[in-house]
Amino acid sequence: MRILLLCLATALHAQDPATAPKDVKPGSITYEDVPYPYPVQYLPLTLYGQDVRMAYMDVPPAGQPNGRTIVLFHGMNFGGFYFEGPIETLRNAGFRVVVPDQIGFGRSSKPIIPYNFHDMAANSRKLLQSLGISKAVIFGHSMGGMLAARFASSYPDVTERVVINNPIGLTDVRWDRPWRTADEAYKATMQQTHDQQWRAFYANIQRYFPGAWKPEYEKYVRILYAPTLSGDWPRLAMVRAIYQQITYLDPVVYDWAHIRSKALVIGGEMDGENFPALARHIAETIPGAELVLIPKVGHVPHLQAPDAFYRELLKFLNQ
Repeated sequence: MRILLLCLATALHAQDPATAPKDVKPGSITYEDVPYPYPVQYLPLTLYGQDVRMAYMDVPPAGQPNGRTIVLFHGMNFGGFYFEGPIETLRNAGFRVVVPDQIGFGRSSKPIIPYNFHDMAANSRKLLQSLGISKAVIFGHSMGGMLAARFASSYPDVTERVVINNPIGLTDVRWDRPWRTADEAYKATMQQTHDQQWRAFYANIQRYFPGAWKPEYEKYVRILYAPTLSGDWPRLAMVRAIYQQITYLDPVVYDWAHIRSKALVIGGEMDGENFPALARHIAETIPGAELVLIPKVGHVPHLQAPDAFYRELLKFLNQ
């Protein structure tokens, strides 16, 4: 009976996302209460005079190793926790899989500092150096797709191949919308009620799966919402206000032409009205890049259509 009631409650939330659920407990802003598929380790760093630590998973291959490493860069609303499926698929294919949480995200520190892709790429390179990895496949989803472009263009000798999966930052938006300061964004966030915050997170995740919403996707909404109930929420709210400026301040549209590694641009064709054309432009700008558009799929193919996504990913990696 209890399981049935929980299922009904989840279904009700999925049908009516207007009201924040009462059963969500305050969550840590460093996600200690969010399950990760493998043990998390930490790399100490100093950024802008602050001592911080970068969380990461380092997962060995299962079965026969192929001698290759792949690094998975997460999106802006996620941390390494949502990569369980890709990790299992890739390690079973013989890859060592390294999954960092960028500073400001997931289980990594949340300093109030400038955020940009140069620092993220440099931090990721330091992580690989600390692990003795001199060359790797670089994979990035969503915001991570932007970071993958910056990493591949900045460190061509380290990048074996690069996979850009449903990236954001498809255009230079500085001339399309006005600047919004971090203080303005922070103030607007802190003025929201719990119901308003819940609705905003729900709408953000829901648009990733156009016409294909499932109740189990609500767990990602809950992960985003839980820290708003924490006493540390003001810090995370300011950090989010700063790093959400990154697509405006640090476009990567000029990086694509400088990528020299073998590249795959892959994504769900329903990730926005213009995504197919914009993804095609990326693939045409990166010398020799391949393009794969997965039909009837949105922003997160590895959750919505894993079989089709992994088939194309492994095909590219094993060419």
